[in-house]
Amino acid sequence: MKLTIQRLTFVSLIAIFFSLQLKAQTKAVLFEGVIVAGYVDHGCFINATGPAIKISKKPLSVLLGLLPGLRIKEDKVPPGTPKNTMTTPSLGFGFTAAYKHLALQLPFYYNSKTSTKNGKWNPGMGLGYKF
Repeated sequence: MKLTIQRLTFVSLIAIFFSLQLKAQTKAVLFEGVIVAGYVDHGCFINATGPAIKISKKPLSVLLGLLPGLRIKEDKVPPGTPKNTMTTPSLGFGFTAAYKHLALQLPFYYNSKTSTKNGKWNPGMGLGYKF
């Protein structure tokens, strides 16, 4: 199995997530009040943290869960071919780490299979604000 940056990042985040869990309070949350904007797959996203498992030890909190939001991406298609809309609702999953009011997010979004490309998961990176 080839070790890629995505796999290394994923394994590192899981290790951090579980090491925090040993010394912190863990609970399920429906909405945490975090708004994030970022970059994924040659486009951007704006999302909030949805249902998640939250591990917190003041002033740091880490969430692993779903990320409902909007993806903004323009299709690169040949002239005469219909384009998808630029803004689409999306649901991803990922990690969100918040320190006081600053939030850093590592989301994963799925692009479905088309006639020219296979479907695959795309990692992203975002920065946001925790209310």
